[in-house]
Amino acid sequence: MSKIQLKNSFEEIVSVENLLQAWKEFEVGKKNRKDVQAFAVFLMDNIFSLHEQLIKHTYKHSGYQAFKINDPKPRDIHKASVRDRLLHHGIYRMLYPFFDKTFIADSYSCRISKGTHKSINRFEEFGRKVSKNNTRTCWVLKCDIKKFFANIDHKILLSILRKYIPDKNVLDLLENVIESFCEKDKNGVGLPLGNLTSQLLVNIYMNEFDQFAKHKLKAKFYIRYADDFVFFSQNKKELENLILVVENFLQNKLKLSLHPEKVFIKTLSSGVDFLGWVHFPTHRILRTSTKRRMFRSLRKNAKDESLQSYLGMLKHGNAYKLSEKIKAYSDSMLLKL
Repeated sequence: MSKIQLKNSFEEIVSVENLLQAWKEFEVGKKNRKDVQAFAVFLMDNIFSLHEQLIKHTYKHSGYQAFKINDPKPRDIHKASVRDRLLHHGIYRMLYPFFDKTFIADSYSCRISKGTHKSINRFEEFGRKVSKNNTRTCWVLKCDIKKFFANIDHKILLSILRKYIPDKNVLDLLENVIESFCEKDKNGVGLPLGNLTSQLLVNIYMNEFDQFAKHKLKAKFYIRYADDFVFFSQNKKELENLILVVENFLQNKLKLSLHPEKVFIKTLSSGVDFLGWVHFPTHRILRTSTKRRMFRSLRKNAKDESLQSYLGMLKHGNAYKLSEKIKAYSDSMLLKL
């Protein structure tokens, strides 16, 4: 049992007020979608109906529509119905502010006022500190979890949630959402990439490891973004010894495995690949595969908003020449249209 407990009651989470507020947030950027429009035609009827099912405990999460995306590697996305996604937003609105306070400062994925840019800036800061302003060798252990979302164990996740949530009805509701999905041939394992709740639930799951890293391993220089995490040290041996300890914790406590091809220890001066950038002591450059993807994308879609979003991203690294190259490339593509 955690010292801090979720104060929000089941009644607050499933209230018409919360569902209405959740709808306002959910429909942003989705008003032109047919399924969203169909739900909106009888919005209040649909919200009252959902509320009644929840209050009477007759609500059952429906199935998912599966499709693939390339982002940049192929991913299986599972999309729930509008009714279920509305509920996900309602749950998220109440749970996120509470759980966010339980997370460590250096977990950056899917958190308000965190994100990739803050994460890579922190990476740079840690590199400076550990290398004593580039006067010492800074070693970085980089790890990646194998099939992260697909291997989240439902029983373990629910046992973690029980530590923080005293209301049995809230736990039953979360169990309904969690158990609505599992990987093929794997009962009770996996979360769908498409759910808003999944983003929060994987952070709650991995917070167990974050706390272990900070409090048991006493890792002062540790950053996690989703299933990517790094440890910094002046001592290579120390990092080598960490690998087995990390592996054992993930396997025994969370039933997760490290990706064997994505675990390495490198010096910062040789360049460390983290979140799309290759980091050096004095600068960072864009990963080659990311560069290729950018040009490929511009070939398909030379619109100004695509160009501006790439130029905005490149401002976060040492990429003046690349920015100029992309502008020239985009201009040449537009001339061909």
